[in-house]
Amino acid sequence: MRKNHKIWLLFTLMLIFVLAACSGGGDESSSESSEGGNDTEESSEGNASGDQTITVTAKSEIPSMDPSLITDSVGFQWAGETLEGLYRLDENSNLTEGMAKEGTVSEDGLTWTFKLRDAKWSNGDEVTANDFVYSWRRAVNPDTGSEYGPYFLGGIIKNATAVSNGEVDPEELGVTAVDDKTLEVELEKPVPYFKSMTVFITFMPINQSYVEEKGEDFATEAEHTLANGPFKMTEWSHGEGWTVVKNEDYWDAETVQLETINAKVIKEVSTGVNLYQSGEIDQTELNAEFVDQYRSDEAFEVVKKPYLYFFKFNQENNEALANVDARKAISLAINREDLVNEILNDGSVPAEGYVPSNFVSMPNSDTGYREAQGSLVETNKEKAKEHWQKALEALGTDSVTIELLGDDTGTSKKTLAYYKNQLETTLDGLTIDIMEVPFKERVRRDSASEFEMEAATWAPDYVDPNTYLNMYVTDGQNNNMNYSSEEYDSLIEKANGEYAQQPEKRFEAFMEAEKLLLEEDQAVAPIYQDAKAQLFRPSIKGVFTTSTGPEFEFKWAHVEN
Repeated sequence: MRKNHKIWLLFTLMLIFVLAACSGGGDESSSESSEGGNDTEESSEGNASGDQTITVTAKSEIPSMDPSLITDSVGFQWAGETLEGLYRLDENSNLTEGMAKEGTVSEDGLTWTFKLRDAKWSNGDEVTANDFVYSWRRAVNPDTGSEYGPYFLGGIIKNATAVSNGEVDPEELGVTAVDDKTLEVELEKPVPYFKSMTVFITFMPINQSYVEEKGEDFATEAEHTLANGPFKMTEWSHGEGWTVVKNEDYWDAETVQLETINAKVIKEVSTGVNLYQSGEIDQTELNAEFVDQYRSDEAFEVVKKPYLYFFKFNQENNEALANVDARKAISLAINREDLVNEILNDGSVPAEGYVPSNFVSMPNSDTGYREAQGSLVETNKEKAKEHWQKALEALGTDSVTIELLGDDTGTSKKTLAYYKNQLETTLDGLTIDIMEVPFKERVRRDSASEFEMEAATWAPDYVDPNTYLNMYVTDGQNNNMNYSSEEYDSLIEKANGEYAQQPEKRFEAFMEAEKLLLEEDQAVAPIYQDAKAQLFRPSIKGVFTTSTGPEFEFKWAHVEN
């Protein structure tokens, strides 16, 4: 993931959002009051009386509500509220009950068996194991055209890659409905984070008969959507907004207290602020222009997610970037503290590594991965100049020009200008040519390796270091910058193979790989970890954000009247 598609993929999501990866989440949002997202018993005794309707913002239209086709953070958000997979994430980003009431794994780690609860779709149909079988087969069927199906299931579910390549029929996928309430999943190899993956939108169930009835109309309008989650969509005015209401057929409907959530597409922050102040909406994001103005407001909050912003260095498209001293010089030259405090001013923090903080803990421990590993990133202008001179001598030149690719949005324009100033004033002879393009075009160029240096982003697809670190194995799907290290490949292979069922050794391998990636090779340069400043009506309680999945979880929310 949710990768570049998740850029605000959950943050620029309502957001991107998203959803992901990047985290830890719950305790950072004012909507996540001390009651906690799951503390519904107390609130149901009177706090949630009165009108249970809220209005929030979205950054863009929903392209699709089809879980097999969704790649954007807005789709993640709202499909994630209307659909439910085997599990959901609670306010602490821990797996909690979903369609599965029990999940067990075989001793060899290759076969998972899930017992499903009694649950219904919003049209009254029973949710069955076949709904998962049909959905997962559909996601990897090349005729569907799913982007995330082959990416997420490939190499994980038995035969998924062969199916997506058209080599075997979808019926050969390693997923079976033993009976209506028993789902059996065969993996290609032991995958320690598999249960966490099932929270991702691509793994949601789909009602086969409903899809076949709707045909090409499926998931394109409110009346062509079907829900098995806490809410169901009742209105969808394309380009303007949509409405979801409480799904009375949801298995845990008694927990859901919000009756209606209206979402309005608001592209300009100033418009959102004005609508919030007039009482027309209950939530809106803020940019640096408004943060200081509202910082002391009781509605002000900063939501932190494990979304990483970093430099990608394409070692093939620019000779200078093939030089490790040049890459190290660029990373050392960026003052990250000034960037987050003066340019962004939204709660973002300097990156300390490629695996973000507040994301995942060490095995059998409350210590965070980032805390255990320590910081692998620093700003040091003098060291930067030393490495730069070494690079220039090795290149036999006194001047270098590098094109920096980035998005053409307001915040991105400011950060790109900041990067250019930092690099050109610190590294003599360096010229940075900024290339600003629309988000979709940047993603295309990234995928096609059509860049020299890129201001990139990554958000997690599941709660495990692998969602970040497996990106840079040789010829990996997301390794589009021509980085290759046999040692790095070996460490990631061990983490997901030999050590797959040995958590401590597995994380040790990840840590060693991260040090190699950043300290020795400087293949990428982490810059900052994103956050979202916003106004959220204080009377709305129990909304929280999680490590992956939708940016906001509304299942446990209510309006305190």
